[in-house]
Amino acid sequence: METYKFKTNINCSGCVAAVTPHLNKEEGIGHWEVDTKVNDKILTVEANGKTPEEVAAVVAKAGFEAEKI
Repeated sequence: METYKFKTNINCSGCVAAVTPHLNKEEGIGHWEVDTKVNDKILTVEANGKTPEEVAAVVAKAGFEAEKI
């Protein structure tokens, strides 16, 4: 299991709610969370078999940006 961190534009609880179904249903994504209190809105994802690019694509499908840091 890999842990990835992304800088995102997921900046409020409504944004988290919008991205939740996309990340929760994606095979290979385990626990994830977004720290909306920091400026970079850090998304931390535990991925099993997913690349950072694949995780970022799931976030993009939800309408948000994710840049691996």
